[in-house]
Amino acid sequence: MNVHLWGVRGSLPRPETPAANLERAQVLLKEFERSGESSSEKFVKSLPPQYLTGYGGNTSCVEVTEGKDQIIIDGGSGLKELGMKMMAGPAGKGKAKISILMTHFHWDHLIGLPFFVPMFIPGNEITFYAVQEDLEKYIRLMFTKPYFPVDFSWLPSKINFEVMEPRKPVSIQGFEATPYMLDHPDPCWGFRVERGGKAYAHCVDTEATRVSEAELGEDVALYRGADLMVFDGQYTLMEVVEKVNWGHAVAGIGLDIAMREGIDKVIFVHHDPYANYEKILKAKEQTRSYFELRKQENKAAKKPFHEVEWEFGYEGMEIEL
Repeated sequence: MNVHLWGVRGSLPRPETPAANLERAQVLLKEFERSGESSSEKFVKSLPPQYLTGYGGNTSCVEVTEGKDQIIIDGGSGLKELGMKMMAGPAGKGKAKISILMTHFHWDHLIGLPFFVPMFIPGNEITFYAVQEDLEKYIRLMFTKPYFPVDFSWLPSKINFEVMEPRKPVSIQGFEATPYMLDHPDPCWGFRVERGGKAYAHCVDTEATRVSEAELGEDVALYRGADLMVFDGQYTLMEVVEKVNWGHAVAGIGLDIAMREGIDKVIFVHHDPYANYEKILKAKEQTRSYFELRKQENKAAKKPFHEVEWEFGYEGMEIEL
């Protein structure tokens, strides 16, 4: 499976300001001069993508693919860019069957839907999946005035709605997707997507107030033994204390779950809209310190330790499983 992050912001889209772009350009020019590298092309290629362009400003949207099969999770503003890419294939010819899983219906997870061009192409078939029984009502609401000028009844593609049962797997385009409850003020469901012996755990918009196996109950299956987990890391340690019941987590909680449940790789997303590159770097350093502390604690107690590869996700990031 391939997991592509099309949007990693939370709450609302946050494009880089002209002032921030200018500041980053000035920093890069100074570092290029100090590097002694004669080729600007080599210098640029030596840097991580997020160092050049930041982490991205679009909100939650993830694409999971294997070959020609595809599942989309959430319709944040990142869905617009994904839709434009899809127009170069069957979706642009009205021959696509598109599956979109919805975790919940806050604005940052919906805002891309009215701008998802494949919905406006006759012949395409789009099926929305969610646990919430009001799925159809909420999607239709996005296409009503005064919110949007195009009424739902005018959409030329075929739109279907499938309400999922909690913790029951559903076969979707060759994948097996199972919804599990997350910890969020409004009902929100994560998804475990499996195929070919690989498992992806989508755990975004969760405060992770339930961490232990006993607290999680049946929902522990979302995490157990996953090859990749994309987890909500919107806040720093100080922020998560100040923003109790806001529905978002700190990266350290995700690491605790990953270490206990044997998850190999974790990507932290849903960055706060006002978290610039430097703030995310500080959160990354904080997370690294926490991870090293946990390692030392386990070593001192002579307990086994599951090594976890982790990173803070950026827009355009792809992970192969």
